[in-house]
Amino acid sequence: MAPMSEHLTTLRAERQLRRVRTVYAAGAVLWASTAAWSAWARPGSRQMWVCLLLLGVFAGLLTTTSFWLSRLRAEPVREPTRHAAPGRGPTRHAAPQRAIGPRQASA
Repeated sequence: MAPMSEHLTTLRAERQLRRVRTVYAAGAVLWASTAAWSAWARPGSRQMWVCLLLLGVFAGLLTTTSFWLSRLRAEPVREPTRHAAPGRGPTRHAAPQRAIGPRQASA
């Protein structure tokens, strides 16, 4: 049985990956436009190659994040395992030792 904290951790991870994915997408768009402008203004310059390098980094991060998100969404939702028999009322257990009281020795 997976603990509830594992399910919450998965939800938090998915939410954080979605937020980071938008940042990576914005970075990729920014560096793509900067690389295009730099290539048009000064083709083959160092600035253009740095922009292309950063575009590659952000594209790789975006791809990796999208892959992780797709794997998280592909996992089936696990229902908690129920160990008690269905349809029965609460089970009675033996009373704890401290509730019984002190034992007296028989003569």
